[in-house]
Amino acid sequence: KFKETMKEQRKKIKLLEYLTASSNFMNVTDILTLQTILVGDSGVGKTSLLVQFDQGKFIPGSFSATVGIGFTNKVVTVDNINVKLQIWDTAGQERFRSVTHAYYRDAQALLLLYDITSKSSFDNTRAWLTEIHEYAQNDVVIMLLGNKSDMISSRMVRRDEGERLAREYGVPFMETSAKTGVNVDLVFKAVAKELKHRAAQLPNEPKFHIHEFIQTQKKESSCCSFL
Repeated sequence: KFKETMKEQRKKIKLLEYLTASSNFMNVTDILTLQTILVGDSGVGKTSLLVQFDQGKFIPGSFSATVGIGFTNKVVTVDNINVKLQIWDTAGQERFRSVTHAYYRDAQALLLLYDITSKSSFDNTRAWLTEIHEYAQNDVVIMLLGNKSDMISSRMVRRDEGERLAREYGVPFMETSAKTGVNVDLVFKAVAKELKHRAAQLPNEPKFHIHEFIQTQKKESSCCSFL
């Protein structure tokens, strides 16, 4: 069973905050596990995005279409707390959809990818979103990602089209490049931070806004690039 109750997660986070505050437990990890699933048409770059995040590299032409489902674990730091992301890479082909649907129910975050050089993959995001709303939990975190942003000359989907679709469904949006690594770390950092805040938030604490966090991080990154 992957999905923990919000109460169980809150207890774990409070424990982790206590332990990491102690000099004797500065290396404590793997107390909170958050499940994230990558979905989208076959060929949009889900596996490459995962490898870029996990290993920090791009391996051109090395991946055949994912068959069924696979996953990897990676520990990330959120507000000085180590959190384990369990990331599932799903097959985009129609014949594997029933397998993918079974994993939606336990997902705490879903990253929906399309390929900016493929209009059909973008058009199909509406069907993916319909499936997500049908099979996933009501409070699942959804993020729309336009992948392969490095392929400017082959672009078939404008950035503003992705932004407009994201606004329509009320979800965060970013363009990413599994090849160059642009925004890849930010995607998973934003998701981990959102999920951690949801699990730990007390009634009177201010709410974390993932849209604002993404914009702030982008601005800080732009400022640093000129230093």
